[in-house]
Amino acid sequence: MFKKILIANRGEIACRVIKTARRMGIATVAVYSEADKEARHVALADEAVLLGPAPSRESYLVADKIIAACQQTGAEAVHPGYGFLSENENFARRVEEAGIIFIGPKHHSIAAMGDKIASKKLALKAQVNTIPGWNEAIETPEQAVKIAQDIGYPVMIKASAGGGGKGLRVAYNDKEAFDGFSSCRNEAKNSFGDDRVFIEKFVESPRHIEIQVLGDAHGNVIYLNERECSIQRRHQKVIEEAPSPFISDATRKAMGEQAVALAKAVEYQSAGTVEFVVGKDQSFYFLEMNTRLQVEHPVTECITGLDLVELMIRVAAGEPLPLAQADVKREGWAIECRINAEDPLRGFLPSTGRLVRFAPPPVSMEAAMPVPKDGGVRVDTGVVEGGEISMHYDSMIAKLIVFAPDRTQAIARMRQALNAFVIRGISSNIPFQAALLAHPQFVSGDFNTGFIAEHYGQGFSADTVVHDDPLFLVALAAFVRRKARERAAGISGQLPGHGVKYRPDLVVVVQGAHGEHAHHPVHIDAFEPVSGKADVVIGGRHFAIQSISKLGDMLMKGTCNGKAFTAQIERSDHKNPLGIRVAHNGKQIEALVLLPRAADLLKLMPHKAPPDLSKFLLSPMPGLLADISVAPGQKVQAGERLAVIEAMKMENILTATQDGVVAELLATQGESLTVDQPILRFQ
Repeated sequence: MFKKILIANRGEIACRVIKTARRMGIATVAVYSEADKEARHVALADEAVLLGPAPSRESYLVADKIIAACQQTGAEAVHPGYGFLSENENFARRVEEAGIIFIGPKHHSIAAMGDKIASKKLALKAQVNTIPGWNEAIETPEQAVKIAQDIGYPVMIKASAGGGGKGLRVAYNDKEAFDGFSSCRNEAKNSFGDDRVFIEKFVESPRHIEIQVLGDAHGNVIYLNERECSIQRRHQKVIEEAPSPFISDATRKAMGEQAVALAKAVEYQSAGTVEFVVGKDQSFYFLEMNTRLQVEHPVTECITGLDLVELMIRVAAGEPLPLAQADVKREGWAIECRINAEDPLRGFLPSTGRLVRFAPPPVSMEAAMPVPKDGGVRVDTGVVEGGEISMHYDSMIAKLIVFAPDRTQAIARMRQALNAFVIRGISSNIPFQAALLAHPQFVSGDFNTGFIAEHYGQGFSADTVVHDDPLFLVALAAFVRRKARERAAGISGQLPGHGVKYRPDLVVVVQGAHGEHAHHPVHIDAFEPVSGKADVVIGGRHFAIQSISKLGDMLMKGTCNGKAFTAQIERSDHKNPLGIRVAHNGKQIEALVLLPRAADLLKLMPHKAPPDLSKFLLSPMPGLLADISVAPGQKVQAGERLAVIEAMKMENILTATQDGVVAELLATQGESLTVDQPILRFQ
């Protein structure tokens, strides 16, 4: 067994690998960029080596520097994690040539599966179900249309070297096939330096289901059941679960056996994933093979009780697999939510900056440790409170994983865990995750890869979130205000006749964005300060709330009508010092809790409209102003490119919404922008 390994990655996956290595008694070496010198993975490792500047192309993607770091520290093996160089055949080969063990498949296996056209041919040869299509590179849009007609619409046009949703189009007719081919080819050339494009049948109402495989150097290959990854936004996975609520035991077995056949065909040694697209009739077709550890591997670990990172390390060290196919368990239900630094209310744009508060829910499971029989909550993360979410790297800041005896309990546990996850300083997708988990179609298991596009096609907004009981949030706001008045009334030294009084009748004003406030008369009875009990009555409904959470605590736990809850409650921002913000199950309200007379007077107050900013181009996210495409005095037309902002490995192009003339530039190229910072002004 290795004495020391280097982790050629960062963030949560680097921390995850370190946990297993530590349990196995293996010393670890972290690598880091200048932006990551205070990062969690650097602190956790036994040693750390600086690679270079913040951009990954100058640090985490430089193979020479990583190999040199191995030689400098005496690391015998490299674990690549996922992303970066994990599926780079040249890196794997160079590591092997340097006499260092690559904790992953051999470079020839990566090469065989890395090219979509080559991998499809291999799958056909191994008798794996493949989607009907044209497997040779297509030269012209006219040829693309002819092939699409032969296969039958709809078809999917894909770049051979594609990934992450780039170089991919769905065509339903000749025109879309013609235009889609040209777009895919250009995108593929710009993104991957490879303009080869192929066409295959588009499976309607498809589900994305993947099989985890594991092979060793002795010819043994097994499959560790499946993961359901159909909840995706723009081809990026959002929620994953194991097992799938859709496929039958017979389909699972057939998919597993075909995945094993493919892995054996490429002499696969390590953990890998064979991805399938599955039709509503449970017909399944090979999509691609990911020759690395997947982001969503924890859900497989939960239902099988295995540590996939440990198995990867043992296989790389030459050990045979410690179990056969018949030994693979499938117990309970696991769900993973990817917690991303993005603002769902602003079209999921990246959100960078300081993590002012980062308090995950209490954990009862941990990576590299035995899985509790009754399940629990696990958080895999590479950040700490006070840390910086950099614009240079991926937007994922944590993975929230729950495990329970069945799917219903797993969903309930995940909703509770999301309610208890506190992140401040940046925006996160937690409200969106909570909304997805509450959606009836998700709860029933009746969904496919088009689920988010179908239900949130116009984006995600506070109005699209449907809460089980909106008045519960109103009752919590009233309860907290009543508790605050009770405490204020007990402060000593108040002038006689002028002390704070608390009254049972209040009005909770739920504020709308455009001045359309909703008034809820509330009566609070039988308030007991010591036990934290009160009966909050709204419109004849009783909310018997009990909570001993302290005022000022962002997280409020307690019971309502005997049922446990966790909610986040805090004072609103400085513009609204009397306001209370309540968040629960993805729904958030801004409320004022007033005496009836004050609420009546509030109705007479005119709504102050926000300032007109239509003459300004504002930055929709924090990021680097990579390019300004216009100059003062220049006429622009609607749709014309104005500026480019770089954030989290993505280029975001800002375009003009209407015709106009540029008056002045308010930011300079290369400047770091904040949210809503003006970039330019129109006349």
